[in-house]
Parts: sequence; C-alpha cells; structure tokens
Amino acid sequence: MNSKLFTPASIGPLTLRNRTIRSAAFESMCPGNAPSRQLKDYHCSVAAGGVGMTTIAYAAVTQSGLSFDRQLWMRPEIIPGLREITDAVHKEGAAASIQLGHCGNMSHKSICGVTPVGASSGFNLYSPTFVRGLRKEELPQMAKAYGQSVNWAREAGFDAVEVHAGHGYLISQFLSPSNHRKDEFGGSLENRMRFMDMVMEEVMRAAGNDMAVLVKTNMRDGFKGGMEIDEAVQVAKRLVQDGAHALVLSGGFVSKAPMYVMRGAMPIKSMTHYMNCWWLKYGVRMVGKWMIPTVPFKEAYFLEDALRFRTEIKEIPLVYVGGLVSREKIDEVLDDGFEFVQMGRALLNEPGFVNRLRTEEKARCNCGHSNYCIARMYTIDMACHKHLEEKLPLCLEREIEKLENQ
Repeated sequence: MNSKLFTPASIGPLTLRNRTIRSAAFESMCPGNAPSRQLKDYHCSVAAGGVGMTTIAYAAVTQSGLSFDRQLWMRPEIIPGLREITDAVHKEGAAASIQLGHCGNMSHKSICGVTPVGASSGFNLYSPTFVRGLRKEELPQMAKAYGQSVNWAREAGFDAVEVHAGHGYLISQFLSPSNHRKDEFGGSLENRMRFMDMVMEEVMRAAGNDMAVLVKTNMRDGFKGGMEIDEAVQVAKRLVQDGAHALVLSGGFVSKAPMYVMRGAMPIKSMTHYMNCWWLKYGVRMVGKWMIPTVPFKEAYFLEDALRFRTEIKEIPLVYVGGLVSREKIDEVLDDGFEFVQMGRALLNEPGFVNRLRTEEKARCNCGHSNYCIARMYTIDMACHKHLEEKLPLCLEREIEKLENQ
C-alpha cells in the first residue's frame, strides 16, 4: 500500500523503523515508584505489535514531582529494572523512549513527601492541598534534575527522552498566563519561557549527540485565561531554538481542563469504584461531573490546531497525537505533513494494532472511548475493560455501555 506509515524516519540521531510511537500515556504500573514486570510486559507487547518506538510515561525527575504512588521516580536504583525493559523492547525491533516531567502543584505531601511546589503559590482543589511557589534560587537545581534524568535514561538504555512541557504540569505551569509570579519568571511570555529554557539547556547538554529529545507541548491550555494558540506557536518556535529534535503537539491542563487532553466523558462511577479514600470517593461521586466536564470526542481532535503549527514550523519533525484509531486517519495526518503519529488508548486496546495497520487498509481499533482505562488509572493500573480477567460490577458495565453508545 502506498503510504508513508511504514517508511523509516529520523528524530535527531535516532531512526525509527516506521512512523508510529506509543504515546506517553500514564500506565500506573510502577508500585514503589519503580518499574515492574507488568510495565515490561506491556511495553514489550506494544513493541512486538509493530510500533516504531514505545514511550514509558511520566517519570518524575525528583521525588517532589510525583503525582501518583504508582509512578516512576528517576533515580540510580531503578536503572537495572529499566534496562531490562529497554533490552526487551530492542529485541522486538522497536526503539525505547521515556517521558520526563515534574507534576508541579498536582500532588499531595502524602505522595511527594513535601508541600507541593509549582510556578505560583495557591491551592490545588484536586488533591486538595496548599501549594508553594518555587523560589527563584531553586529553579536552576530543578532544571538540573531534568538533565540528570537524561543521563540516567541513557544508562538505562533509552534511545530518546520526551520532556513533558504540557498538560498543566510544572513547565506548563510556568508557560501559562495562570502563572502569577512577580519576578522575571512571570508576566510576559518571554519571562514565562525562562524556566523552560533552563530545563532545555540542561536536557540538551545531557543528551549530547546520541539521544533524541522530543518535547510534548500544548497548542492550547483549554480553559479561559490559559495559553492560546498564538502564544503556543511562539513557545514551539523557542523549543526549536532550544535544540529540541521533535515536538509532540498536545493540549489541555489537568487541573483546569482535564478532558481537553483526552476527550470524551470521565466515567465517574468507574473512577470512584477504585478509590481508597472514602470521603474523596463520595465527594467525587457527588460533584465529579462538574469538576471533570465532558469534552466531545472526535477522531484526530487536535488536527485542526496542529496544522497551524505545521505551517509555522519547518525545521524539525512534528508528532501528531490525539484520537487516532484508524488507518485512514493516520494516513491523512501523515499526508498533511506530520512526520510521526502517537497513539495511547488505541495501543492499550490493541497492542498489535500497528501490525494490523500494515495488512489492512481499512484497519480500525475497537476502542469505544468510554475512558474506563483513564478512570481506573488514578488508583490502579491503566487497563482496557475489554481485556480484564475479572467481571466488572453491573453498574460499571452499564456506565461503560452508555458512554460507548453515545
């Protein structure tokens, strides 16, 4: 079939066997903040399924950057476990990447060990907890933590890193107009980009000539008063100047517009079913649909905005992510000039989807977009309801069926 999809392409020093990348969708498979056999088995299944590169998600560069108790925390003692994963992925013919980030204010002391820190002081309603704005003198050391994590990633055998600068986490908190700092790291966009520049300087120095560096960046924050596309294009152009080898174009702010990132509805019954804290369980059950409003899903929902970036940025590859579930739409995105595509939920639903794309011109995964996988991710592992060994309670089955039939 005449398609770019199964042709090799490069990101900096790295060449992938095809144009597909498993996106850095949080797996919640790291109890004790360390890699597990479950994490290895999942990424190996995606690599065996034909993907060009698989990305381990959301590894915190410091303990203060942890959002979840089943999230990776980069440190020397986990390197052997990560090396087992990268070796296994490489044996399947795929490249391995790891996403590096810091959650900023999206945490709680019980998880990250300290009062959560962010671009600005305030209150995080989602934890809920007070948040301390980072002091100016703390920022260089925080930026160095990203660079150190790149060095550990290399030691663990990764071919690439993806710096998380979107979705309302720490770098994104600095970039957004919701950054209320009064010093040279707040105010104008030029000021708000300073911390990102510091991080990228450390990352690119550590990456050297042998590691690819992707950056996930927002095209819009997705809420009133957040960053809009004109500023986001300027951020993307600055990332090119900072040396990024590719940009992953995304959007949304987890604390203010969570479903802008993923689209669809959050299945509140499924989400609260797995929660351990009784008062949080009942609180979310009562007000969850207002706290996490639905944003309608459509295939390739970020494409219109991403095309604006394609016209503005020619120097480096752009990676499209967001709602890809069919061969037809993937080919359309590649024909629109994007060098790579990322998929998350599609590869959770069907780890071998890329292999099927190779043989079926009309291939389409059967993800129903109920977001059950996201709902359970916050408490236990991310899993598709269609692959569970256990039987779900009837109330959850009905909720999933209702959402998938909308």
